[in-house]
Amino acid sequence: MQRIGEGAVPTPEIVLDHDQQQAADQLAVIAGRVGRRWRRPRGLYLYGGPGRGKTMLMDRFFAAVPSPRKRRFHFHSFFARLNAGICEYGGIDASAAALLGDAELLCFDEFHVHDAGDARLIARLLDTLFARHITLVVTSNYPPQELLPNPLMHPMFEPAIERILEHLDVLSVNGPQDYRRLGARHTGFGAGRYTVGTCETPGSVQVPVAHRLVRARQAGNGELTVDFAELCGIPISAADILELTGKFQRWTLCEVPPLDTVPPDWVMRLVYLVDVLYDADLELSLYAAVPSADLGARIARVPDLYRTLSRLGELTVERQQEGAATSG
Repeated sequence: MQRIGEGAVPTPEIVLDHDQQQAADQLAVIAGRVGRRWRRPRGLYLYGGPGRGKTMLMDRFFAAVPSPRKRRFHFHSFFARLNAGICEYGGIDASAAALLGDAELLCFDEFHVHDAGDARLIARLLDTLFARHITLVVTSNYPPQELLPNPLMHPMFEPAIERILEHLDVLSVNGPQDYRRLGARHTGFGAGRYTVGTCETPGSVQVPVAHRLVRARQAGNGELTVDFAELCGIPISAADILELTGKFQRWTLCEVPPLDTVPPDWVMRLVYLVDVLYDADLELSLYAAVPSADLGARIARVPDLYRTLSRLGELTVERQQEGAATSG
């Protein structure tokens, strides 16, 4: 059996590569120190490309921490709840306090900063966490120095980056292998299909989202079938998509075009959609005009699109046979 670090949960079927083993060892040290009064552990910032096992490492670490005073959030989910709490409690400090409770360990999956408004909230949140001596463990596709990469806005976030480097150890789990491409899952998100062809599902129904109505093909019994342009072509947020997951557990996205033919904000909403459904482990199927390898091949850089394309690589690939839709 591979060495995974004292206190971690053994999983013989998983063989860790060098970078993953280093991360597992360091996480095991943190797990053994959470809750100690005099030797509070430093936090850890794990970064690497998509499919590098960062969430798997976080799963194992979080399960190994014996303290009940621990919290774990996907970044989209946390900020949806944080913003809702700001409206409810009247400020970010009160909202953060309600979310954190008595936590001594906070874990974030997919930590990222792309928007100046989010950057200000994140900086305030980091001040709160470090002032309370909460141990912070995050996973990210970006090293700290590349957060808020827009050169016009990056300087405003540099003080927050300095605080991250002051309070967290930084460890790379980069490597050449995207483990998602070694084999598709067959439950949850991975039960979906990527079909090159046309969605033949008929129908028209209106679905309320973000104070507007979205025209879907079908919506009911926990399933939503909707065209890409109808959902990603309107100004909705990750929080709005997250709200829809309470009603729909199986999603079908139709008529997805090559992504270089649509505006970047449409592409960004696809990134949000895949992030939210992947984190919730809800089934997603796509009907696209081109294979997944070509979907974003010619598009200008959109933050986190490469993670989306990696995740879509877990779906079972199908190609409609010519004339199959009309054959009797």
